[in-house]
Amino acid sequence: MTGYRNLFLVAMMALVSACQSDIGPINEEPLEPQSSWQVIQQQILEPNCVDCHSAGTSFAKESGLVLTADVAYDQLVGRDPKNRAALNDGLELLGTEGLPSLAKSFLWEKINVLDYEHLYNDHPGYGSLMPLGSKPLTNGELEYIRKWIVEGAPEDGFVADVELLNDSTRFDPIDNEFVELSEPQSGLSFHLGPFTVHPNNEREFFYYWPLQNSEEIYATRFESSMRSGSHHFIFYKFAEDAERPAPFEYRDFRTPQGAPIFETYRSVEDQIFVWGTQWPRTDYSLPEGVALRIEANQGLDLNAHYVNYSNEPYEGEIYANIHTVSKDKVTHIADNLFLNNTDFNLPANKKTTITKTYDFNKRINVLNLWSHAHKRMEEFRVYIKGGSREGELVYYTNDWEHPPLIEFDPPLVLNQGQGLQCEATYFNESNSDIQFGLLSEDEMMILFGMYY
Repeated sequence: MTGYRNLFLVAMMALVSACQSDIGPINEEPLEPQSSWQVIQQQILEPNCVDCHSAGTSFAKESGLVLTADVAYDQLVGRDPKNRAALNDGLELLGTEGLPSLAKSFLWEKINVLDYEHLYNDHPGYGSLMPLGSKPLTNGELEYIRKWIVEGAPEDGFVADVELLNDSTRFDPIDNEFVELSEPQSGLSFHLGPFTVHPNNEREFFYYWPLQNSEEIYATRFESSMRSGSHHFIFYKFAEDAERPAPFEYRDFRTPQGAPIFETYRSVEDQIFVWGTQWPRTDYSLPEGVALRIEANQGLDLNAHYVNYSNEPYEGEIYANIHTVSKDKVTHIADNLFLNNTDFNLPANKKTTITKTYDFNKRINVLNLWSHAHKRMEEFRVYIKGGSREGELVYYTNDWEHPPLIEFDPPLVLNQGQGLQCEATYFNESNSDIQFGLLSEDEMMILFGMYY
C-alpha cells in the first residue's frame, strides 16, 4: 500500500503542477506596487490604456507608443511624440523636469480632460483626448499622474499619495458648457449680460455691485461660468475711503472705436483684488477653515474682458457665485497676492526675459499661485528667493490664455525675508516696442495668489 500511496501522491503532485502551469499559481496575490510609477502602471494604464497600446495593435503603430508593463516607462519618458504638430510645438511625451515638463508633456495634453477646450480649440492637430472612446480618467487618477510628473516622473520611489485615487469623480465636458449657475445656499450670486462684443475689437468694462452687507462676509468658494471669448473675469473691492462708482452700470475702458474713456480709468484707482479667473468654467474652494474676508458695507466691482478677433459681433455673458460661511467656521483669514510689474520694455523683433523679485516682511503660508500675461508671453516661472529652498521652481506655465492655478497642500511656507522671483519670457515679433498695457496687444507680468 505504501508504494501505491507514493505513486498516488506523485501523480497528484504532477496533476497540480500541470494545472498550475496552465492557470498560474493558486491564490496568487497581485504584486504590491513598489513606486508611484508602478501604481500608475497597474491601476491606471493597464485598465484604461493597454488594450489599445500593446505591441502590434494599430493604435500602438499609429502613436508609436506601447504601454505594457515591460516597456511603458522607457516608451514614455524622454521621447519625442510621433504627432507632428506636437513635435513642432516643442512637446515631449514626458520629461523629468517637474513643472516645466507638465506644461510640455504631450501625454498630459492628451489625458487632461479638465483642459479639453485648450486641446480642441488651440491644438486641433493633436488629435483626440485619451482614453479614446472611453470615459476620461477620474479626477483622482489625473491628480495622481499630475503630482507624479511635478515631482519629476521618477521610476522609483513614492512621490504621490495613493489616497488621491479614492476620488472617483470624472470631469464631464458637457457640464463645463456655459450654463446659469445655481445660487449658493449661503453666499452671493452675480450675473453680467448678455452684452455685445464688437468685431475685431476688445471689450473690457467694470460693473459695480453694492453688497448691502451690514456685517463682514467670509468667502470660502468661488464659481464662475462664462460664454466663450472671455480673456478674464475679476472681482475687485474698494479701499475704505474710496469713492464708489455708480452701481449697476457698464463702465467701459474704451469706446467701440477704441478711444480710451478716462473716467473709467479714474474710477478704478482705489481697487483691491479679491478673486479672478481666465478659465471659461471655474470652481475653486479654499482649504477647510480658511476664508477670505470682505468687510461690512462693501461692494464688488466686476471686471470682464472679452476679445473678438472675428468679423462678426457676438455676445458675452457671465455668472458667478461666492459661497460663504459663518465666522465661527474660520480659523485663518486669507489675503491676496497681487504682484504686478508694470516697468518693462519688450524691444521689437526680439525675445526678452524680465525678472522681478518680491520680498516679504512676515511669514506667510501660500495657498495658490497663478500668473497673468498676454499673447507674447512664452514662459512664466516663479522661484523661491532666499532660505534653504533658494532657487526652487514653484510655478510654471507656457499658456497665456489659460494659465494654471497651482495649489499648495500643505501651504508653501515663506519666512520673513524670503520672497518670490518672477521670470517671464516674451517674444515680440512686431516692429514696435511693447510695454505694459491693458489690451491683449500690450503685455502684462502679474502673479496672483492667496495666503494666510
